[in-house]
Amino acid sequence: MNIAICGLDCSICPAFIVHATGDKTLQKETAKKWSEEYGGDISPEMVDCAGCTALDGPHIGHCFECEIRKCGLGKKVENCAVCSDYACAVVSAFIDKVPPAKANLEKIRAARK
Repeated sequence: MNIAICGLDCSICPAFIVHATGDKTLQKETAKKWSEEYGGDISPEMVDCAGCTALDGPHIGHCFECEIRKCGLGKKVENCAVCSDYACAVVSAFIDKVPPAKANLEKIRAARK
């Protein structure tokens, strides 16, 4: 697993998989699917992400404006589960809407005890 700062599992994200493997077929298929699902014009080149904890490399979507990412990088934490302020208002608003991210963070916290 490669857990993002917010708790999402990057290892199952097509953009992260494309970055790691160079799978051009997956890149094209995902661009088409996401363009249809999100009503945007997503090119295959946009489906490439090194993961939000990576400072260098490509990032997808709103990584550079994500408040959770900015906070985690600023505090130099691997993810929110290891932050002394967990679960602050910023991450709570997100994980309340994204149960898999919350479950990942809770699992990490439980393993640290």
